[in-house]
Amino acid sequence: MSSKQNLFTIQFWGVRGSIASPGPETVRYGGNTPCVEMRVGGERLIFDGGTGLRVLGQSLLSQMPVEAYMFFTHSHWDHIQGFPFFVPAFIKGNRFHIHGAPAPNGATIKQRLNDQMLHPNFPVPLQIMGADLQFYDIEMRGKIQIGDVTIENAPLNHPGDATGYRISWNGYAAAYITDTEHFPDRLDENVLELAHNADVLIYDATYTEEEYSSPASSKVGWGHSTWVEGVKVARAANVKKLVIFHHDPLHNDDFLDRLGEEAVQEFPDTLMAREGLSIQLVPPTVTNSVLAEETSVSV
Repeated sequence: MSSKQNLFTIQFWGVRGSIASPGPETVRYGGNTPCVEMRVGGERLIFDGGTGLRVLGQSLLSQMPVEAYMFFTHSHWDHIQGFPFFVPAFIKGNRFHIHGAPAPNGATIKQRLNDQMLHPNFPVPLQIMGADLQFYDIEMRGKIQIGDVTIENAPLNHPGDATGYRISWNGYAAAYITDTEHFPDRLDENVLELAHNADVLIYDATYTEEEYSSPASSKVGWGHSTWVEGVKVARAANVKKLVIFHHDPLHNDDFLDRLGEEAVQEFPDTLMAREGLSIQLVPPTVTNSVLAEETSVSV
């Protein structure tokens, strides 16, 4: 087995929620919306197609031809707006397997990606893309097998629905759980199931507890969670490392620094997601521990 086939690496290309927020106050954590790449057992998996997908696409131009498996949590704009700017999808010879659960109105992921590229929203249609695009409607609570990699899913608590994913390979697991709102009186069983004994939990912590429950500007019902709830899930699910994700566009770098310090006090193995963060799960043939390191990459 080659070294690339014997790795489980998670790369963050977009970590911001709701709307892209570039500027001098978001330089360190980044302003692009959700896109997470995983290289698992020799396969390339891409989760969500926010504006971070454009940056990932630029990095892939030196690696073509490219084949990847894309998984969308849902089709709110911050999770799909990078797709029309994903250059590898326009290049013949590349292949992308695109997965998503049907929307409550029955619209498939293909229909929704297609619709955002229709006039007057975008100058060229999806059909202009030259890559081989294959679309799949995923079955909720089903399993998808890609080589030795298993992808499971479960529904999340979000307006218009959303899907959480668990990626398993060679005894390791990562959970991608974003755009979900916690319940006031209990932990979400679907979230716990996806996160159970995971090496890494990527969790939607858009708000602080104060922002979420503020009488003046309550975010209850908006479909997002807090880092405190993320800690509760990490503890209950026996997670090794918690990654705070889907940062609010109003949270600048200094704010996120302070938030991260608070989270680490409650759950020491916590990381704040930022563009360029790479987490590597090292196979047991190399070490019996899970290593996580921050690295600088060209984005």
